[in-house]
Amino acid sequence: MNCLLPQGKQSGTIQAIGGDCMNPEKCVGSYHPKWFGLALQALVVLSKDCIRTCPSAELAKMLQSEATLLRRILSLLAKGGILETREGRDGGYRLRRDPNSITLAEVFSVLQVADPLCSGIRETAGDHAFGKEMNAIFAEVTGEMDRAILLVLERYTIGQIAERAGSYASVTADK
Repeated sequence: MNCLLPQGKQSGTIQAIGGDCMNPEKCVGSYHPKWFGLALQALVVLSKDCIRTCPSAELAKMLQSEATLLRRILSLLAKGGILETREGRDGGYRLRRDPNSITLAEVFSVLQVADPLCSGIRETAGDHAFGKEMNAIFAEVTGEMDRAILLVLERYTIGQIAERAGSYASVTADK
């Protein structure tokens, strides 16, 4: 891994989180729900104390993802104030803030993950009287879903997830 590490740190201690290879063909269009999982994994990797910056290609390799797809996700996180980018030979991505101050709800909101699900549900209703009635009900239900999801995600931070993933990574490295 070529991520910039402070002197004396070894990069071999950071491993990819999760095991499944993401299928990029399934992530066409904007703000696919799978983006949230990739974003969280990338943020956890970037939250490690030993990483100053990490290129998207290295992150993609670690996460078994397509680099172009990951750059699209990371770009949204940068625009949302979660990441900052550095250009040049030592360039890459890094967290803009302490990982314990970044909630999963913030990441979810920046990526607008709920939008495809909610609009997809509402798009199933026709434009006839029954469809309009169902669309109003769907709007109410999906609004409640959004609020409930955000309440749960607000309780977790990238730092907390990184702590949990860190213990898993050290166990698998020993095997």
